[in-house]
Amino acid sequence: MTRPRVLLDTARKGRDAEFFEKELRRRVVGQDEAIREMVDVYQTWAAGMSAPGKPIASFLFLGPTGSGKTRMVEAAAEALLNDARAVVKIDCGEFQHSHEIAKLIGSPPGYLGHRETHPALSQEVLNQFHTDKVKLSLVLFDEVEKASDALWNLMLGILDKATLTLGDNRRVDFSRALIFMTSNLGASEMSALLRPGLGFSTGEAALTTGMTGKLSRAGLEAARRRFTPEFMNRIDRTVVFQPLGQAELRRILAIELKTVQRRISGSVNGAHFAFCLSDAARDYMLREGTDARYGARHLKRAIDRRLVHPLSNLMATGQVQEGERVFVDFDSALGRLVFLKGAAPAVAPASTPPAAAAAA
Repeated sequence: MTRPRVLLDTARKGRDAEFFEKELRRRVVGQDEAIREMVDVYQTWAAGMSAPGKPIASFLFLGPTGSGKTRMVEAAAEALLNDARAVVKIDCGEFQHSHEIAKLIGSPPGYLGHRETHPALSQEVLNQFHTDKVKLSLVLFDEVEKASDALWNLMLGILDKATLTLGDNRRVDFSRALIFMTSNLGASEMSALLRPGLGFSTGEAALTTGMTGKLSRAGLEAARRRFTPEFMNRIDRTVVFQPLGQAELRRILAIELKTVQRRISGSVNGAHFAFCLSDAARDYMLREGTDARYGARHLKRAIDRRLVHPLSNLMATGQVQEGERVFVDFDSALGRLVFLKGAAPAVAPASTPPAAAAAA
Protein backbone atom coordinates (compact mmCIF):
# COMPACT_ATOMS: atom_id res chain seq x y z
CA MET A 1 0.00 0.00 0.00
CA THR A 2 1.48 3.30 -1.09
CA ARG A 3 1.40 6.24 1.23
CA PRO A 4 -0.43 9.38 0.06
CA ARG A 5 1.83 12.18 -1.05
CA VAL A 6 1.75 15.28 1.11
CA LEU A 7 2.39 18.70 -0.36
CA LEU A 8 5.07 20.49 1.68
CA ASP A 9 5.04 24.23 2.31
CA THR A 10 8.51 25.58 1.53
CA ALA A 11 7.39 29.13 2.31
CA ARG A 12 6.96 28.44 6.03
CA LYS A 13 9.62 29.80 8.34
CA GLY A 14 10.95 28.61 11.64
CA ARG A 15 10.12 30.42 14.86
CA ASP A 16 13.50 32.17 15.03
CA ALA A 17 13.25 33.35 11.42
CA GLU A 18 9.71 34.64 12.00
CA PHE A 19 10.92 36.59 15.02
CA PHE A 20 13.86 37.96 13.02
CA GLU A 21 11.56 39.11 10.20
CA LYS A 22 9.15 40.72 12.66
CA GLU A 23 11.99 42.65 14.31
CA LEU A 24 13.38 43.84 10.98
CA ARG A 25 9.97 45.04 9.79
CA ARG A 26 9.51 46.88 13.07
CA ARG A 27 12.75 48.80 12.55
CA VAL A 28 13.15 49.16 8.76
CA VAL A 29 10.54 50.81 6.55
CA GLY A 30 9.89 50.46 2.83
CA GLN A 31 12.53 47.83 1.95
CA ASP A 32 10.62 44.56 1.71
CA GLU A 33 13.00 42.93 -0.78
CA ALA A 34 16.01 43.50 1.47
CA ILE A 35 14.14 42.06 4.46
CA ARG A 36 13.13 38.96 2.49
CA GLU A 37 16.74 38.36 1.44
CA MET A 38 17.98 38.79 5.01
CA VAL A 39 15.38 36.41 6.45
CA ASP A 40 16.08 33.75 3.79
CA VAL A 41 19.79 33.83 4.62
CA TYR A 42 19.11 33.66 8.35
CA GLN A 43 16.72 30.72 7.91
CA THR A 44 19.34 28.84 5.89
CA TRP A 45 22.00 29.49 8.56
CA ALA A 46 19.66 28.53 11.42
CA ALA A 47 18.91 25.23 9.66
CA GLY A 48 22.65 24.50 9.36
CA MET A 49 22.50 24.62 5.55
CA SER A 50 24.94 27.45 4.85
CA ALA A 51 27.66 26.61 2.35
CA PRO A 52 30.82 25.37 4.11
CA GLY A 53 34.08 27.24 3.68
CA LYS A 54 32.37 30.53 2.85
CA PRO A 55 30.83 33.40 4.80
CA ILE A 56 27.22 32.81 5.81
CA ALA A 57 26.31 35.27 3.05
CA SER A 58 27.56 38.46 1.44
CA PHE A 59 25.30 41.37 0.56
CA LEU A 60 25.82 44.44 -1.61
CA PHE A 61 23.29 47.12 -0.68
CA LEU A 62 22.85 49.78 -3.37
CA GLY A 63 20.58 52.80 -3.45
CA PRO A 64 20.26 56.50 -2.65
CA THR A 65 21.42 57.95 0.63
CA GLY A 66 18.91 57.92 3.46
CA SER A 67 17.05 54.83 2.20
CA GLY A 68 18.08 52.56 5.10
CA LYS A 69 21.10 50.54 3.92
CA THR A 70 23.18 50.96 7.06
CA ARG A 71 20.05 50.91 9.20
CA MET A 72 19.25 47.44 7.89
CA VAL A 73 22.55 46.11 9.25
CA GLU A 74 22.01 47.85 12.60
CA ALA A 75 18.47 46.44 12.79
CA ALA A 76 19.84 42.94 12.21
CA ALA A 77 22.33 43.46 15.03
CA GLU A 78 19.53 44.64 17.33
CA ALA A 79 17.33 41.66 16.46
CA LEU A 80 20.06 39.01 16.74
CA LEU A 81 22.52 40.44 19.27
CA ASN A 82 20.39 42.99 21.18
CA ASP A 83 22.74 45.84 20.28
CA ALA A 84 22.68 48.04 17.17
CA ARG A 85 26.41 48.67 17.68
CA ALA A 86 27.31 44.97 17.53
CA VAL A 87 28.67 45.46 14.03
CA VAL A 88 32.30 45.40 12.89
CA LYS A 89 32.19 48.52 10.71
CA ILE A 90 34.88 49.38 8.19
CA ASP A 91 34.65 52.91 6.75
CA CYS A 92 36.00 52.33 3.23
CA GLY A 93 36.63 56.05 2.79
CA GLU A 94 39.66 55.52 5.03
CA PHE A 95 41.19 53.02 2.56
CA GLN A 96 41.45 55.02 -0.64
CA HIS A 97 45.19 54.28 -0.91
CA SER A 98 46.72 50.83 -1.08
CA HIS A 99 49.17 51.34 1.79
CA GLU A 100 46.29 51.98 4.20
CA ILE A 101 45.40 48.28 4.06
CA ALA A 102 47.90 47.84 6.90
CA LYS A 103 45.28 49.31 9.22
CA LEU A 104 43.06 46.31 8.45
CA ILE A 105 45.53 43.45 8.50
CA GLY A 106 48.49 44.90 10.41
CA SER A 107 52.04 45.44 9.20
CA PRO A 108 54.13 42.35 8.42
CA PRO A 109 57.11 41.49 10.67
CA GLY A 110 60.17 43.60 9.98
CA TYR A 111 58.19 46.66 8.93
CA LEU A 112 58.31 49.85 10.95
CA GLY A 113 55.45 49.93 13.45
CA HIS A 114 54.73 46.20 13.21
CA ARG A 115 53.99 45.76 16.90
CA GLU A 116 52.13 49.07 17.18
CA THR A 117 49.68 48.33 14.34
CA HIS A 118 46.74 46.30 15.61
CA PRO A 119 44.66 44.83 12.76
CA ALA A 120 41.07 45.99 12.61
CA LEU A 121 39.88 42.59 11.36
CA SER A 122 41.50 40.15 13.78
CA GLN A 123 39.65 37.05 15.01
CA GLU A 124 39.18 38.68 18.41
CA VAL A 125 37.51 41.69 16.81
CA LEU A 126 35.31 39.47 14.68
CA ASN A 127 34.12 37.36 17.62
CA GLN A 128 33.66 40.14 20.17
CA PHE A 129 29.87 40.32 19.85
CA HIS A 130 29.16 36.57 19.92
CA THR A 131 26.60 35.46 22.49
CA ASP A 132 25.87 32.03 23.98
CA LYS A 133 22.90 31.68 21.63
CA VAL A 134 24.06 33.48 18.49
CA LYS A 135 27.64 32.98 17.38
CA LEU A 136 27.81 35.04 14.24
CA SER A 137 29.51 38.28 13.24
CA LEU A 138 28.12 41.18 11.23
CA VAL A 139 30.82 42.92 9.18
CA LEU A 140 29.95 46.12 7.34
CA PHE A 141 32.11 47.67 4.61
CA ASP A 142 30.48 51.08 4.39
CA GLU A 143 30.63 53.02 1.09
CA VAL A 144 32.72 50.27 -0.46
CA GLU A 145 33.03 52.10 -3.79
CA LYS A 146 35.41 54.60 -2.13
CA ALA A 147 38.02 51.94 -1.31
CA SER A 148 41.12 51.27 -3.37
CA ASP A 149 41.56 48.21 -5.56
CA ALA A 150 43.82 46.80 -2.86
CA LEU A 151 40.89 46.48 -0.44
CA TRP A 152 38.65 44.91 -3.08
CA ASN A 153 41.38 42.36 -3.85
CA LEU A 154 41.71 41.65 -0.14
CA MET A 155 37.98 41.04 0.07
CA LEU A 156 38.07 38.45 -2.72
CA GLY A 157 39.58 35.91 -0.34
CA ILE A 158 37.03 36.75 2.35
CA LEU A 159 34.05 36.41 0.00
CA ASP A 160 35.33 33.27 -1.72
CA LYS A 161 37.08 31.25 1.02
CA ALA A 162 35.99 33.02 4.24
CA THR A 163 39.66 33.56 5.06
CA LEU A 164 41.80 36.64 5.65
CA THR A 165 45.56 36.43 6.21
CA LEU A 166 46.93 39.09 8.53
CA GLY A 167 50.32 40.75 8.25
CA ASP A 168 51.87 38.29 10.73
CA ASN A 169 50.41 35.30 8.80
CA ARG A 170 47.64 34.59 11.28
CA ARG A 171 44.39 33.58 9.62
CA VAL A 172 40.97 35.03 10.36
CA ASP A 173 37.93 32.78 9.83
CA PHE A 174 34.85 34.49 8.35
CA SER A 175 32.72 31.34 8.06
CA ARG A 176 30.43 32.63 10.82
CA ALA A 177 30.15 36.12 9.38
CA LEU A 178 27.54 38.01 7.45
CA ILE A 179 29.32 40.41 5.10
CA PHE A 180 27.57 43.63 4.15
CA MET A 181 28.74 46.24 1.67
CA THR A 182 26.89 49.50 1.12
CA SER A 183 27.25 51.89 -1.78
CA ASN A 184 25.53 54.93 -3.27
CA LEU A 185 26.47 53.85 -6.79
CA GLY A 186 23.64 54.50 -9.22
CA ALA A 187 21.95 57.06 -6.95
CA SER A 188 22.27 59.85 -9.53
CA GLU A 189 20.91 57.61 -12.30
CA MET A 190 18.04 56.58 -10.04
CA SER A 191 17.24 60.21 -9.28
CA ALA A 192 17.15 61.00 -13.00
CA LEU A 193 14.63 58.20 -13.55
CA LEU A 194 12.23 59.42 -10.89
CA ARG A 195 9.44 61.61 -12.08
CA PRO A 196 9.57 65.18 -10.75
CA GLY A 197 8.31 65.58 -7.23
CA LEU A 198 8.51 61.97 -6.12
CA GLY A 199 8.93 61.63 -2.39
CA PHE A 200 7.80 63.97 0.35
CA SER A 201 6.78 66.82 -1.93
CA THR A 202 4.18 64.82 -3.86
CA GLY A 203 2.28 63.50 -0.90
CA GLU A 204 0.95 60.14 -2.03
CA ALA A 205 3.24 59.23 -4.96
CA ALA A 206 4.24 55.58 -5.08
CA LEU A 207 6.72 53.60 -7.15
CA THR A 208 5.18 51.41 -9.82
CA THR A 209 6.48 47.90 -10.47
CA GLY A 210 8.01 49.05 -13.75
CA MET A 211 9.77 51.98 -12.12
CA THR A 212 11.09 49.77 -9.34
CA GLY A 213 12.62 47.48 -11.96
CA LYS A 214 14.24 50.41 -13.77
CA LEU A 215 15.72 51.75 -10.53
CA SER A 216 17.12 48.32 -9.66
CA ARG A 217 18.70 47.95 -13.10
CA ALA A 218 20.24 51.40 -12.84
CA GLY A 219 21.87 50.51 -9.52
CA LEU A 220 23.15 47.15 -10.75
CA GLU A 221 24.59 48.61 -13.94
CA ALA A 222 26.41 51.31 -11.99
CA ALA A 223 27.92 48.65 -9.68
CA ARG A 224 29.06 46.54 -12.63
CA ARG A 225 30.78 49.54 -14.17
CA ARG A 226 32.63 50.30 -10.93
CA PHE A 227 33.60 46.83 -9.69
CA THR A 228 35.45 44.06 -11.49
CA PRO A 229 33.56 40.95 -12.64
CA GLU A 230 35.63 38.86 -10.18
CA PHE A 231 34.38 41.00 -7.32
CA MET A 232 30.72 41.09 -8.39
CA ASN A 233 30.65 37.32 -9.02
CA ARG A 234 31.65 36.62 -5.41
CA ILE A 235 28.75 38.61 -3.92
CA ASP A 236 25.83 36.35 -3.02
CA ARG A 237 23.01 38.89 -3.05
CA THR A 238 22.77 42.38 -4.48
CA VAL A 239 19.81 44.42 -3.25
CA VAL A 240 18.81 47.86 -4.54
CA PHE A 241 17.09 49.94 -1.86
CA GLN A 242 14.19 51.97 -3.17
CA PRO A 243 13.68 55.71 -2.53
CA LEU A 244 11.27 56.47 0.29
CA GLY A 245 7.92 58.13 -0.31
CA GLN A 246 5.81 60.16 2.10
CA ALA A 247 4.04 57.16 3.62
CA GLU A 248 7.36 55.49 4.46
CA LEU A 249 8.82 58.71 5.85
CA ARG A 250 5.83 59.13 8.14
CA ARG A 251 6.29 55.61 9.47
CA ILE A 252 9.97 56.31 10.10
CA LEU A 253 9.02 59.48 11.98
CA ALA A 254 6.64 57.45 14.16
CA ILE A 255 9.42 54.97 14.96
CA GLU A 256 11.83 57.78 15.89
CA LEU A 257 9.21 59.45 18.10
CA LYS A 258 8.74 56.18 19.95
CA THR A 259 12.49 56.12 20.52
CA VAL A 260 12.37 59.63 22.02
CA GLN A 261 9.52 58.58 24.33
CA ARG A 262 11.60 55.62 25.53
CA ARG A 263 14.50 57.96 26.23
CA ILE A 264 12.22 60.12 28.37
CA SER A 265 10.85 57.10 30.22
CA GLY A 266 14.35 55.81 30.88
CA SER A 267 15.93 59.12 31.88
CA VAL A 268 17.52 59.24 35.33
CA ASN A 269 17.48 62.96 36.06
CA GLY A 270 14.22 64.05 34.46
CA ALA A 271 10.49 63.63 35.03
CA HIS A 272 8.88 60.75 33.16
CA PHE A 273 6.12 62.31 31.08
CA ALA A 274 4.37 61.57 27.79
CA PHE A 275 4.28 63.81 24.74
CA CYS A 276 2.22 63.81 21.57
CA LEU A 277 2.46 65.65 18.26
CA SER A 278 -0.32 67.15 16.19
CA ASP A 279 -0.53 66.35 12.49
CA ALA A 280 0.78 69.85 11.74
CA ALA A 281 3.79 69.21 14.01
CA ARG A 282 4.50 65.90 12.27
CA ASP A 283 4.33 67.62 8.87
CA TYR A 284 6.78 70.24 10.11
CA MET A 285 9.22 67.59 11.34
CA LEU A 286 9.07 65.85 7.98
CA ARG A 287 9.72 69.10 6.12
CA GLU A 288 12.70 69.82 8.37
CA GLY A 289 14.22 66.36 8.35
CA THR A 290 13.51 64.76 4.96
CA ASP A 291 13.58 65.45 1.26
CA ALA A 292 13.59 63.51 -1.99
CA ARG A 293 17.39 63.72 -2.37
CA TYR A 294 18.53 62.70 1.12
CA GLY A 295 15.59 60.53 2.22
CA ALA A 296 15.44 60.15 6.01
CA ARG A 297 19.16 60.88 6.52
CA HIS A 298 18.64 64.11 8.50
CA LEU A 299 15.47 63.15 10.34
CA LYS A 300 17.22 62.22 13.60
CA ARG A 301 19.10 65.52 13.58
CA ALA A 302 15.90 67.46 13.04
CA ILE A 303 14.22 65.57 15.89
CA ASP A 304 17.15 66.28 18.22
CA ARG A 305 17.21 69.96 17.29
CA ARG A 306 13.49 70.72 17.14
CA LEU A 307 12.07 68.29 19.69
CA VAL A 308 14.61 66.66 22.03
CA HIS A 309 16.44 69.85 22.99
CA PRO A 310 13.24 71.78 23.87
CA LEU A 311 11.90 68.80 25.84
CA SER A 312 15.22 68.59 27.69
CA ASN A 313 14.91 72.24 28.64
CA LEU A 314 11.40 71.63 29.98
CA MET A 315 12.70 68.75 32.09
CA ALA A 316 15.75 70.65 33.37
CA THR A 317 13.70 73.69 34.43
CA GLY A 318 10.96 71.68 36.12
CA GLN A 319 8.20 72.88 33.81
CA VAL A 320 6.89 69.35 33.42
CA GLN A 321 6.32 66.93 36.28
CA GLU A 322 6.07 63.18 36.63
CA GLY A 323 3.10 61.73 34.76
CA GLU A 324 2.13 64.94 32.95
CA ARG A 325 1.43 65.20 29.24
CA VAL A 326 2.99 67.63 26.76
CA PHE A 327 1.20 68.52 23.55
CA VAL A 328 3.41 69.64 20.65
CA ASP A 329 1.88 71.72 17.86
CA PHE A 330 3.15 73.81 14.97
CA ASP A 331 2.49 77.55 15.05
CA SER A 332 2.44 78.80 11.47
CA ALA A 333 2.71 82.43 12.56
CA LEU A 334 5.88 81.76 14.55
CA GLY A 335 7.17 79.16 12.10
CA ARG A 336 8.18 76.73 14.86
CA LEU A 337 6.91 74.10 17.26
CA VAL A 338 5.10 75.17 20.43
CA PHE A 339 4.86 73.07 23.59
CA LEU A 340 1.70 73.05 25.72
CA LYS A 341 0.90 71.34 29.01
CA GLY A 342 -2.51 70.29 30.17
CA ALA A 343 -5.64 69.59 28.17
CA ALA A 344 -4.87 69.00 24.50
CA PRO A 345 -6.86 68.04 21.41
CA ALA A 346 -7.38 64.34 20.83
CA VAL A 347 -4.29 63.47 18.78
CA ALA A 348 -2.13 60.39 18.51
CA PRO A 349 0.58 60.04 21.16
CA ALA A 350 4.17 59.92 19.98
CA SER A 351 4.26 56.15 20.35
CA THR A 352 1.25 55.57 18.05
CA PRO A 353 1.69 55.41 14.26
CA PRO A 354 -0.60 57.74 12.29
CA ALA A 355 -2.55 54.83 10.80
CA ALA A 356 -3.46 53.58 14.26
CA ALA A 357 -4.54 57.06 15.27
CA ALA A 358 -6.81 57.34 12.26
CA ALA A 359 -8.48 54.07 13.15
CA ALA A 360 -9.05 55.11 16.75
